[in-house]
Amino acid sequence: MRKVGIIGYEQTPMLRDAGAQNEVELIMSVVHKVLKNLSITQSDIDFTCSGSCDYLQGVSFAFVDGLNAISAVPPIKESHVEMDAAWALYESWLKIQSGQAEIALIYGFGKSSPGEIREILSLQLDPYYIAPLWPDSVSLAALQARLLLDQGIISEKEMAVVVQDSRSKAIDNTNSQLSGDFTIEELLQEPYFVSPLKKHDCSPITDGAAAMVIASEEKAKELYEYPAYITGIDHRIETGQIGARDLTKSPSVEISAAALKLASKNIQVAELHAPFSHQQLILTETLKLSDNVLINKSGGALAGNIVMTAGLDRIGSIFQQLKSNEVHCGLAHATSGPCLQQNMLVLLEDN
Repeated sequence: MRKVGIIGYEQTPMLRDAGAQNEVELIMSVVHKVLKNLSITQSDIDFTCSGSCDYLQGVSFAFVDGLNAISAVPPIKESHVEMDAAWALYESWLKIQSGQAEIALIYGFGKSSPGEIREILSLQLDPYYIAPLWPDSVSLAALQARLLLDQGIISEKEMAVVVQDSRSKAIDNTNSQLSGDFTIEELLQEPYFVSPLKKHDCSPITDGAAAMVIASEEKAKELYEYPAYITGIDHRIETGQIGARDLTKSPSVEISAAALKLASKNIQVAELHAPFSHQQLILTETLKLSDNVLINKSGGALAGNIVMTAGLDRIGSIFQQLKSNEVHCGLAHATSGPCLQQNMLVLLEDN
């Protein structure tokens, strides 16, 4: 296996509504910045991969329009995943592993504000049995939360603690959308949004983009002083049939954790992609992280959730924490699909 390191990451401010800024403008702001920081140009990039959702723009192959944000002439080696950009990172990592690239650019983008994101995401469900019922993403998450509560696995107070922790930590994140100091009592008194979820239990509608550059070990050392090396990466998928899954558990995360032998790693920080408060409780329990692990220093998805980029942002946040030299090993998690259907774990170390 080739050693691959993250050498650059940039994120736009997470906004409730980016207004007149279109997707190309959002992408340009982060791509140009990450390349400038490394003193490289698009011609130095061997492979480019993006992550987005065409349903957000309502146009087939809408991701092609995003290429206007980078130089695609002369022709470049480019690909796209109709998923969170964390999976674009995985494809790029494979390109470097296979020797087809030395430096790769990854970017993700999403504008959720123009449409009803809850209903738009329903289009990604099984087209024969589930999508015709139009269960929106929040209602499916509420069903999952209800199962957890009714079985006594979690409590509403524990969900409120997750939200309180997210808002508090997000105060130090200049790009966060939601932050502040709240008491558990204040959060519990809020009305239900989609029972048993309150609005603060759900990640906010967010516009934005993010970009990342990864490279082989030789190139990483040449271009950046503090690469964060990907020492483990694994992703799994569970059935798309909601009724065939135990929504209170995450076997895919459990399998990935075992494959990466996380129990033997000295993980100091973790960024968990949990669009809903109860999902962070599922992930924390499944990963069996020690009490000494700092979870979601960035505030996580509850502080700002750029659809199709939030998973890559978890990886980028670990990269930023590692380059501070305060920590040496971190775990990032990304998810896609309803109720933690698809999951990826990325282990990052500073050497």
